Amino acid sequence: MDKTGGTLAEYAPGAHQILIEGQRHARITGVVDVESFHEQEAAILTEAGLLVLSGEELKLTRLDPDSGQVIVDGRILSLEYEQPTLKRGLFGRLRG
Repeated sequence: MDKTGGTLAEYAPGAHQILIEGQRHARITGVVDVESFHEQEAAILTEAGLLVLSGEELKLTRLDPDSGQVIVDGRILSLEYEQPTLKRGLFGRLRG
């Protein structure tokens, strides 16, 4: 169980993909929620857990909650999976 009361089983690894083109464009599928997004960091909840994308001048180019796809442009410096959190992000607010 994590600190927010949910279990990691709720975020069991599922079908998701990350495609990075030339360190400037990332297409991520299997997105459940976008927890936060800033010019230097994006916290994206995927079916495999929380993915933190770090970089410079990051821009959320596409956000499609129906297909679970996010496209991020900018200089991508790192990707890292972290412990998921159970809070409503941008996708959750868009779905209502």
